[in-house]
Amino acid sequence: MAAKDELGRAGEERAVRYLTAIGYRVLDRNWRSDQGEIDVVARIDRRLAVVEVKTRRSAAFGHPFEAVDARKRRRLWQLAHAWAEANPEHARGLEIVIEAIGIIGSDPASGELEHLRDLS
Repeated sequence: MAAKDELGRAGEERAVRYLTAIGYRVLDRNWRSDQGEIDVVARIDRRLAVVEVKTRRSAAFGHPFEAVDARKRRRLWQLAHAWAEANPEHARGLEIVIEAIGIIGSDPASGELEHLRDLS
């Protein structure tokens, strides 16, 4: 596995631990369709959160959230609705929200973590 892929996987692991610790229930990870991939699908209260995780060793090439631009958010909305259609038993009656977690640091386990909620 390439170093970039290992960094991303470690960041997703950290993000899942964080989300679980603050009360989210993770329903799916790395869900794929022909439109793309969702890093994490989680539920909290009456919300279904589709969470994009971006991990960087440093901010030298920009903050991780800069990669979650309007185009990426549109794609995440499409993926969120595709996931909800494929998993109606988990999505029915829930408000869908798009969220992002950015992690910066050479070690994702201890790097700085930021969580943006509801990027609608």
